[in-house]
Amino acid sequence: MRNETGPTQTARTTAESAPTSPTTPASASIAAMNQAIEERAARNRQRISAFFQWLLPPLFGLMLFTAIWAIISYQSEGLPGPIPTWHAAVTLFSDPFYNNGPNDMGIGWNILNSLERVGLGFGMAAVLGIPLGFIIGRFAFASRMAAPIIGMLRPVSPLAWLPIGLLVFKAADPAAIWVIFISAIWPMIINTAVGVSKVPEDYMNVARVLKLSEWKIATRILFPFVLPYMMTGVRLSIGVAWLVIVAAEMLTGGVGIGFWVWDEWNNLNVEHIIIAIFVVGIVGLLLEQVLTMIARRFSYE
Repeated sequence: MRNETGPTQTARTTAESAPTSPTTPASASIAAMNQAIEERAARNRQRISAFFQWLLPPLFGLMLFTAIWAIISYQSEGLPGPIPTWHAAVTLFSDPFYNNGPNDMGIGWNILNSLERVGLGFGMAAVLGIPLGFIIGRFAFASRMAAPIIGMLRPVSPLAWLPIGLLVFKAADPAAIWVIFISAIWPMIINTAVGVSKVPEDYMNVARVLKLSEWKIATRILFPFVLPYMMTGVRLSIGVAWLVIVAAEMLTGGVGIGFWVWDEWNNLNVEHIIIAIFVVGIVGLLLEQVLTMIARRFSYE
């Protein structure tokens, strides 16, 4: 076998024997710094991209909605467009808390009064509905007993309860709170009961082995597991309560955003009615977002 030598073999030998430049601490530090800068820039690009993905679709939706609104208002004689409504909103919110008597108050006072009624009715529904949900989900006899009552009363329109409230309480405020209560209680009862019924049987077997009391079963086993279901019911209930109060106040009168809308209709202030629609929607959205964030803190996902 012949040992071949030539230019190629000589070049390879020279390249292999050539000394490599040593890596100094300064060059390693510069390389690490450059890598950190590149990673930070990549994270910033991802954040900017995520921000625009979060912002642009709702922004385009609002622009499309405003354009459709402007076209419809241009073709309709009585419907104000976005620009007149905006000017009316600027004037309206320049002094939202003026008070010239019970029937002439700023929109801020009306919103606060509506929120107060919603808070009272919603709070009473939570105090009664959540324990009832635990009982219905825990005991089969209670579930069978409550099923026909819930199935019959839950589909009833909330405003159908208003005459009963006026008859029993003899006043508009308690009647409106009663309507909120009876409308908001069903999601809390149903979601809490569903959560209790889905507790794994192994948990209950451990409770029986340890001979835990019903109170300890409810507080140490059921409550931590059911909490996400319960918070879902609470979130749904607040949406129903805020939806109902506007209609109830239109019928009962007094101070509140529903009565304010009806009063503006009687005065033919259509711009104010449109503003009230946006205000009601924004307040409802904020209430639901707050409860959604709270519910996520208790979610296992």
